[in-house]
Amino acid sequence: MKDFRSVADAVAEEIASGRLGPGERLPPQREFARRHAIANSTAVRVYQELGRRGLTVGQVGRGTFVTAAPGASVPAPALSEPAVDRVDLELNHPVVPEQAGLLAAGLTRLVGSDNLESVLRPVGPAGTPTAREAAADLLVRGGERPGPERVLFAGNGRQAISAAVAALTRPGARLGVEEFTYPVLKAIAVRLGVTLVPLAMDEDGLIPEAVEEAHRADPLHAVYVQPVLHNPLTLTMPARRLDHLADVLLTSGIHAIEDAVWAFLRSDLPTLASRAPERTVLVDSVSKRLSPGLSLGFAVAPAALVGRVAAAVRSGAWTPMRFPLEAMVRWQEDGVVATLVRAKQREAGVRQEIVHRRLGDFRTRSDPSSYHLWWELPAPWRSDTFVAAAARHGIAVTPAAAFSVGRPRGPHAIRLGLASPTRDVLSRTLATLGGLARSAPDDFAGD
Repeated sequence: MKDFRSVADAVAEEIASGRLGPGERLPPQREFARRHAIANSTAVRVYQELGRRGLTVGQVGRGTFVTAAPGASVPAPALSEPAVDRVDLELNHPVVPEQAGLLAAGLTRLVGSDNLESVLRPVGPAGTPTAREAAADLLVRGGERPGPERVLFAGNGRQAISAAVAALTRPGARLGVEEFTYPVLKAIAVRLGVTLVPLAMDEDGLIPEAVEEAHRADPLHAVYVQPVLHNPLTLTMPARRLDHLADVLLTSGIHAIEDAVWAFLRSDLPTLASRAPERTVLVDSVSKRLSPGLSLGFAVAPAALVGRVAAAVRSGAWTPMRFPLEAMVRWQEDGVVATLVRAKQREAGVRQEIVHRRLGDFRTRSDPSSYHLWWELPAPWRSDTFVAAAARHGIAVTPAAAFSVGRPRGPHAIRLGLASPTRDVLSRTLATLGGLARSAPDDFAGD
């Protein structure tokens, strides 16, 4: 049996000799295993070892790419600059300085309360009456407060989405999605056996006529949509588009799953659920508002679907823990949630100003309230070669293909998450990426 290290050494030698060049894609792990007559588990370890050595970088939805320059026995950074510590512009978790202190105060009171034993007990998707009231207050948007009786809870936002998809579809069903969508939804669809149907977008977001056309061609069971601060394109539907989409849902009888995870940054805007309440399941979470370490998701369902969504939460083992539920109640009642939301709204504006200073001369798309950015790369850069070159600088970015649905390859664009680094690190990192984009790729091949 071949040792994974010896196989990794052989691949490293190919990279060092130039037979595998920067930006070149390695085969899928199963195919690699067949070629080298090794077990799939061994191939997994080989790829992990290559990544550990800094010779490759893996991208969700795209594959594994070579990052070392020809002739180098160790990773060589693009543009001959020294390597830096890894900066993650893929994950996107807003943090503000006052966050830890505000959250700690509420937790101290919760842990020290006489009710700690009950706080540690299990809870179902309906939570508690107090939690439903607090969640309804937390989810107010555009002056609209959802009915507490329609609020359900899941372990996190992804599980809330999974439960909504499971409740509204079945294996083999067609789920309409924006042509660029949340990558995790693609994995959820695979797991649930659901077919994603890409729907056209324009500058105002999802095009309602595209929903109607797809539904006429072969009925859709539901539509998943991000009306506010769309991830990755940062688009927000204007009121007229929101009304039009609601009309399509009502006339066609299609249900919608409204992902509102980033919408807390634009709490002045109404929800699709307020326009078509009987056709829309709204999903949200507290992680972006409060802390990535707090896991709690919400699903606000039409009255007729509450039972079905709750059953999906239970059958998927997606029920929440009671502790974060009770913590959310205290933070909401104490005003901590509102304080942190305002702070994170201000911080988003600061980070967008940094983007403007560093990348203002490029074709980017964003929103002053957003924590992410869509960047159309200048020629001759391709998204895969740019991702690999950025990785050699210790910077992780996400290629367009990770978000694309129904295309063999995405456009030459990337998404940058702006939330996780400190302001200074973000500024330096964007300056590095800007310098990289102004330079010629190390390895460019035409389409």
